[in-house]
Amino acid sequence: MQKELEMSPLLEAQNVSKYFGAVTALREVNLQLWPGEVLGVVGDNGAGKSTLMKVLSGLYPPSKGNLFFDGMKVQFNSPRDARNLGIEMVYQDLALAGNLNIAENIYLGREPKRKYLGGFVSLFDHKLGLKMAKDHLDNLKIHVKSVEQKVEELSGGQRQAVAIARSIAFKARVVIMDEPTAALAIKEVGKVLDMIVGLKDRGISVVIISHRMDDIFYVCDRVMALYHGANFSESRLKDTSRSEVIGWIMGTKENVRELAHDRVQ
Repeated sequence: MQKELEMSPLLEAQNVSKYFGAVTALREVNLQLWPGEVLGVVGDNGAGKSTLMKVLSGLYPPSKGNLFFDGMKVQFNSPRDARNLGIEMVYQDLALAGNLNIAENIYLGREPKRKYLGGFVSLFDHKLGLKMAKDHLDNLKIHVKSVEQKVEELSGGQRQAVAIARSIAFKARVVIMDEPTAALAIKEVGKVLDMIVGLKDRGISVVIISHRMDDIFYVCDRVMALYHGANFSESRLKDTSRSEVIGWIMGTKENVRELAHDRVQ
């Protein structure tokens, strides 16, 4: 890729291993994510996908290996360390508070505050939070009845949109998504995928874990497969096919018959 000749990876894992007692979840895994790239990560259940994403987002420290961000070696002691660099994770369960409204969810834990008593007391600025949330959603072309609407009242697609909006509300440079369309109705899948394309258009790098080949081939520039906790294969999307990637998930690199429409044009 031409851009690989011109710049360094934005996020990189080198020979990362992760052990849970006697269980090896990752074995010397390598990953590179380039600026403005959408990378698909595939693999069967237990392949190590979610574990790798949790290492990249600071939830798990690697047992061995190194992480690099913007060319600098980094060590994350918590997800906060990763967020401070602009790495955000959108979990499969979305981690939204259903009893809170949209604005409160977007800024949960990082609320805009107003200072009182000469700055000794800081309280949530409710009015400013509502305005910031509305402006943020409008900018992302996310349509809701009101930012004061409770999250528990939203559809699955709207909840995913709120989770994505929250992830990029604080100058995110990398967004990691675990099965972003798994629980969505068919009519909502396209809207979420278009949002992901919109993140790329904003220069935000995205990593997507997905079992859905349609999702991978619609939004990703490149795909990598894990098998039994290790790298198995990877390719630019234009140089592979659905059937080949499915073979990687099953642990085979043998020639697989493909239909003409399987190959990305």
